Amino acid sequence: DLYSKPEEIFQVYDALSKVPNGFFTVAAAFGNVHGVYQPGNVKLEPTILDKAQKYISEKIGAAEGSKPVSFVFHGGSGSDLKDIREAVDYGVVKMNIDT
Repeated sequence: DLYSKPEEIFQVYDALSKVPNGFFTVAAAFGNVHGVYQPGNVKLEPTILDKAQKYISEKIGAAEGSKPVSFVFHGGSGSDLKDIREAVDYGVVKMNIDT
């Protein structure tokens, strides 16, 4: 499967959260790919990030609407602006383009 699952993202979050004073980002796979693509050639599913935030919030007992995970958006070139905005709404704090 090319898409990350909430359980997999939680495993990464859980492991990295144990680093004292650590700050980290998670590069979940939600249809993003490295390379430069024309608009429409990449099928993003930003809702994967939202589902992960909800799953992890529930697992750690965070308040509803929390965003415990900071995501990095690898392979953002050619992405639709709507998908980019949605990904940011779901916790993307860094986006790579033209890589």
